[in-house]
Amino acid sequence: MSQFASKWEKPNSSGFTTRMRDSVKNPGPLKPRLDLAVRQIQVQVAKLDGTCAKLRERDASIFNKIVSSIQKHDSQHASVYANELSEIRKMSRMVTQAKLALEQITLRLNTVTELGDIVVTLTPAMSVIRSVRQGLVSVLPEAEGEIGEISGLLSSILVDAGTVGGYSLNFEAANEDAEKVLAEAAAVAESRMKEKFPEIPSGLPSMEGSTESTS
Repeated sequence: MSQFASKWEKPNSSGFTTRMRDSVKNPGPLKPRLDLAVRQIQVQVAKLDGTCAKLRERDASIFNKIVSSIQKHDSQHASVYANELSEIRKMSRMVTQAKLALEQITLRLNTVTELGDIVVTLTPAMSVIRSVRQGLVSVLPEAEGEIGEISGLLSSILVDAGTVGGYSLNFEAANEDAEKVLAEAAAVAESRMKEKFPEIPSGLPSMEGSTESTS
């Protein structure tokens, strides 16, 4: 246990100002590195929240254009705007799901207090973060590198935790757990989309069922 205590609690003399990539190259005690990862994830959550707000504004603007076009009996422009709105809502759903998944991972990482918890918690967390990273590439290309750094840091922590404690990694159970997190995030994202965004006006043949197909 003394070995674990040293790896877990010993303060890092450089504090938390060290760049994430330096932490990966020069791994120190596990607890400060885990705290650093949590803060980096929280930064991404904040960025995704800002992106959601911008998409909501864009959604409202395009929706008003659809309504205006319909009132003018301009079905051609209404359909064009409706297709654009459908794409915006796909992005909104994807970003919201990623945000919710990362929030869930943050909550889990904040509960880690023992070496065994690290292995059990981080293994599915890694899968979730990889999925989030892949999903955001087309929406927020800049997020790929930042989330990749987080993934690298968590990976180094997981390897060290497994080495110190002699734990084996159950990837099958971890993948199932990760799928549950992502499924829950998807369900909540879908529910929030229905609550916050008005339905696209009917009477646009090219848009029938489009909002359902993105769920």
